[in-house]
Amino acid sequence: MGAGPKPATSVFTGILALASFFRTSKGLMGAGLLAFVIALSASMVLTVPVRALAIRVGMVDLPGPRKVHLTPIPLLGGLAIYAGVMLAILVVFDGPARAQSFGIVTAATLVGIVGFMDDRGMLHHQIKLFLGMPLSAIILLVSGVRANVFNVLLGGNAGPWLDAVLTVVWVVGITASFSILDHMDGLCAGVAAMASIFIVMLAYLNGQTILTILAAATLGAATGFLRWNFKPAKIFMGDSGAMFLGFLMATLALKLRFEHSTNLAGWLAPVLILSATIFDTTLVTISRSRRGLLPFATPGKDHSAHRLANLGFGQRGAVLAMYFAGAVCGTAGVVVTYLPTFWAALLGVFVFAAMLIAIAVLEQAPYEQQKKKEAPAS
Repeated sequence: MGAGPKPATSVFTGILALASFFRTSKGLMGAGLLAFVIALSASMVLTVPVRALAIRVGMVDLPGPRKVHLTPIPLLGGLAIYAGVMLAILVVFDGPARAQSFGIVTAATLVGIVGFMDDRGMLHHQIKLFLGMPLSAIILLVSGVRANVFNVLLGGNAGPWLDAVLTVVWVVGITASFSILDHMDGLCAGVAAMASIFIVMLAYLNGQTILTILAAATLGAATGFLRWNFKPAKIFMGDSGAMFLGFLMATLALKLRFEHSTNLAGWLAPVLILSATIFDTTLVTISRSRRGLLPFATPGKDHSAHRLANLGFGQRGAVLAMYFAGAVCGTAGVVVTYLPTFWAALLGVFVFAAMLIAIAVLEQAPYEQQKKKEAPAS
């Protein structure tokens, strides 16, 4: 008797069947659901051969004093996440939609390549931070994706230029924050998935078709990868995956538009949705700066999840606490779009005050402090 169908073949046959089914529902809900299912299935299935490839070529993350894992773990998980998102785009988008998303896809691919090269030890960390990420942001600007804050506040010639600068700062900052967030099993993928849920919700409610599909694909790819990445992780996404997800989160947040919300609410919503990773980056930036360390050049076990784990949450509990924080902030991001300016500002002040209090509390929590690098003797 011949061998039965391979699991991967069966899954992708099922994807094609689902595609034909959901295409009968031409509405936005059907397209978003299709993108989610394709990305989820592809990411979950492709992670298995990607893991085997990483082991074969020796791309593994070795244990070390700044790591929480005790055995070598394969990298390259970002490749499965990337494939899941891109497959969803190819299947769900028609020609015009693919053309509109070309700039996003190009910039995201560049970020993924830079992250992969960093995983291979081929790049200095400053190159990805000061060259790769800004270049991806510039590609976004050229493709028409940008912030719309100063153009509303100031208008004239200065507004668009300041918005261009804000776009670069936002994209680099969020991409870098997800890059350093990937320090505990399931953390980066789960936080990205949680934020994607609220972006999908807001995009759908505001009739943004392309954004809904892109966010649903990102949600599916991140969730599918979690099957293998949640503690105990079988594979890590590496910088290729963390930077790719971070770039997509920054881009999707930039593309959110609210027809019936105040300008302030429209600006606050993306920040609130991504507040979990913004909080973590702010904490380590303040903490490391106070100790005379360079925030993005001094990795260590001093992130929010590390400190929560040391307070008794354990690694899984700390990761779930970060998910919960993302859910609370994401809910605030949705609620704020329905509030008038005064109440939106009040909610924003409340959330950011709570974040500052939490930073002050966690700064007193136990963590493993890095040592300054001593200057070489002359």
